[in-house]
Amino acid sequence: MGERTEFEPGDKAPNDGEYTEVGEKSFHTEINNPKRVTLQKGESFPETSNHNRKWKKLTKARVH
Repeated sequence: MGERTEFEPGDKAPNDGEYTEVGEKSFHTEINNPKRVTLQKGESFPETSNHNRKWKKLTKARVH
């Protein structure tokens, strides 16, 4: 089983890095001005702009 890639507010960051907001179906949902945060391993994710969004590591949030 692989590592989770999307996180809810309050979850702990699995690794150091920059995380950004993504929509529920990130592969076809455009978000204008998504929040970005830089977290250290073990820090909690902050609240998102709305309840339908999740946090995702920036390098994994790109649309193909």
